[in-house]
Amino acid sequence: MNTNQHQIHILHIARYLLITTLVFNIIAPSMVQAGPASSNYQLKDYGFGSGGSQNSSSTNYNMFGISGETSGDKSASTNNKTLQGLVGTTQANVPPAPSFTNPAHYYNKLKLVLDTGNNSSDATYAIAISTDNFLSDTKYVQSDNTIGTTLGSEDWQTYTAWGSASGIYVIGLTPGTTYTVKVEAERGNFTQTGFGPTAQALTDNPSLTFDIDVAPTDTETAAPYSLNIGDLTAGSVVTASDKVWVDVDTNGSAGATVYVQGANGGLASTDASYTISSVSGNLSSSNEGYGAQGSSVAESTGGPLEITSPYNGSSDVVGPLDTTRRIIFDSSGTAITSGRGSFTIKAKASAVTKSASDYNDTLTLIASASF
Repeated sequence: MNTNQHQIHILHIARYLLITTLVFNIIAPSMVQAGPASSNYQLKDYGFGSGGSQNSSSTNYNMFGISGETSGDKSASTNNKTLQGLVGTTQANVPPAPSFTNPAHYYNKLKLVLDTGNNSSDATYAIAISTDNFLSDTKYVQSDNTIGTTLGSEDWQTYTAWGSASGIYVIGLTPGTTYTVKVEAERGNFTQTGFGPTAQALTDNPSLTFDIDVAPTDTETAAPYSLNIGDLTAGSVVTASDKVWVDVDTNGSAGATVYVQGANGGLASTDASYTISSVSGNLSSSNEGYGAQGSSVAESTGGPLEITSPYNGSSDVVGPLDTTRRIIFDSSGTAITSGRGSFTIKAKASAVTKSASDYNDTLTLIASASF
């Protein structure tokens, strides 16, 4: 009786083991991966991130790669691009759109300030520029800030070399043209990004505006222009109560110049057949004479507008108003916005000056700009 019970007990165990073995054999294939092996070794554990797969093989070897790693191909949409995997972690950040402006109505240059996109200080940047939004025209900003057809290694520059927060002026541009720019970055070998978003700016056409007014104070007046000096008293310097005012505005890179010229070489009288000659110097120490003296200059931007010699005297020192064209105002070789200048007319008669009521002169003022 005891023997039979013992045999039945063993049978139950055997059945239990058999069932366990069968269950194990069914589950195991979903957990076991084939591994690199040869007659000399077998690598039991070789986890590769999220798993491995056999990528390349021959009769002599198998190579397993990381299935969690992806290629350098970009996931992209209209608004963003994502570089996946190890390639994406080593590349520089794509630079955002730079600041691209025309702050002073320039006709041949535009201001460009890069956005680093949080790249490191050793990152370098290249700038592409186009006149048709990169449809068929693509050029590059060179290291000397001009535009060229090729992008050399010297044209990859750091944020500091591109002017930092002050930026640079891209020069040698065509007037009246819309330019588009975009920037790419790198921070070592194999880290170059694609170009980032674009920015646009427009160059102005060359311009020069000029106007004159005649008034005691800074006031706009209309043509025709007439200035009355008043009665001349022998031995006294008389200053006209009205001034001649000029407005000048230009985007010419070399600035504006205003010239003055008389028609008669002085104050001429037909009735008296006499001329009070134009002089250059101090009327107080002259017997008689006639001339102009700069009074004021101002501007909004650029310049500055300056009174030139010999019209920059004080007291009764004047410059000539003869038939020679002379510079009376100049903007110091730079573009100027809302330049405004004025000058006064002074005259002196002597004891022998012939009396007449028709002493007169005609002044011509000319403005020019250098582009």
